[in-house]
Formats: sequence, structure tokens, C-alpha cells
Amino acid sequence: MVDTMRITVLGGCGAWPEAGKSCSGFLVEHQDFRLVIDLGYATLPHLLEHSAPHQIEAVLISHGHPDHCADLNPLLRARALNDAPPPALPVYAPPGELDAVLALDRPGMLDDAYDLHEFEPGERIPLGPFDITTRLLPHSRTNAGIRLSADDQTLAYTGDTGPEPYIADLARDADLFIAEATYAEQVPRDLALQLSSAREAGENAAEARADRLLLTHLWPGSDPQPFIEAARRSYTGEIAVAEPRLVIDLA
Repeated sequence: MVDTMRITVLGGCGAWPEAGKSCSGFLVEHQDFRLVIDLGYATLPHLLEHSAPHQIEAVLISHGHPDHCADLNPLLRARALNDAPPPALPVYAPPGELDAVLALDRPGMLDDAYDLHEFEPGERIPLGPFDITTRLLPHSRTNAGIRLSADDQTLAYTGDTGPEPYIADLARDADLFIAEATYAEQVPRDLALQLSSAREAGENAAEARADRLLLTHLWPGSDPQPFIEAARRSYTGEIAVAEPRLVIDLA
């Protein structure tokens, strides 16, 4: 049994996966409950290094861009096409955000493989040992920021987001803050209301007094060092960049 909350990074590329890596995805374990937050391109092979498909208890998707949800399809296939299919997988997402990925297969093929729970960002979700609160954050699609707590341990995750004062509240006193940082210093003007920089992530982490900061969703091919340096200008805590197989225990 995992007594502390354990986060295993499945991927951290934004947009598409560079060679040998994968897009957004995180396995969260506590008290033998296995929750996956986001399942972007190429995350399933990394997930299968840590868990069999039938051992996943729930999936929580921040929003419907494929670099955050595309590998939900092969996970459901791995469960549905098993000789002894497990019970339907509870899947949580904002309304309509999974319509495209759930329509990839022929009608009805995966119907028994999942149980879809749509929620409005702002709702609270009790799930296994976790108390999950969500918040609407600005993006080009409906995106749910996530705050997940269990036994006095807290994880905060932005999904993808433009600038928003509530981000610091989402991450307030979190043991780990996973923050989208597609760019190091400055987001291009045409994307400035939809995406964030490592500099902004550091500012939010400092205001939130988060214990640790994990930068994710970096543009494929990026050198991580300038991102860490940009976040370090405001934030003095531990900073890392999301890479597959990175494991963080919150205790």
C-alpha cells in the first residue's frame, strides 16, 4: 500500500511528443488507489510500466485537447478487448471534452469499458481516498484546474491555462504544484490568454507558497534549463521538469 501520495510522471511534452517522450499524463497513487490525471499522446506505454490496465481505478481529464486525452482510447481498448474485461472505468472530464476521443472506435465498441462522469469546473469530486476540487482556468477549450488532497497531502495541477489570479489559490500551500509552462519567459501574443510560461509558473508557486514546483507541457525539443531559471527568478523552492518515469512522493 502506498501510504504517501505518489505521483509518477507519464509525460510532459506540450502539443506533440518528441522522440522517446510523451505528452501530459500523471499517475497518482494513494492507499492502493490508482488515479490517472490526463492521458496525452504516447502516455499509455509509460503507464503500462507501472500498472496493468485493469488496475487503474479512475481517470480525470483536464480538457479535451489530444495532448491531454488521446491515450484514453488505447487504455479503454486494452480493458475492453481483454479476455476477462474489468468493470467500466470511471472517467471524469468537463462536459463534451471527450466526445472526439470516445468516438474514435466503431459505435458501441467501448461502451462497456467506461463510465463517463461529466463535471462543471468549480465542482468538488470525492473519488476514492481523494478530495478533488476543480476550477475553471482560461484556455481555448474548457479546462479544469485540479486540486487533489488526501491525508494532509495536496497536489495542484493547472492543465493548460492562460494568466489567472485564481491559479495561486488553486496551488495554495500545495505539497506539489504541477504547472503548465509551454514557454520559458514569454508566451506569444496570440496565445497569451491560453497558455503560460515558466516565469509565470514560478510567480504563482511563490504566491501560493507551494512546497515544490513541477514544470510541464514544455514545447517539444526545449532545453529545460532556461525554464528552470525563469521559474527560479520568483520561486525559491524545489523545481523540476516533468519527464517520463520521474516519481515524486509527497510525504
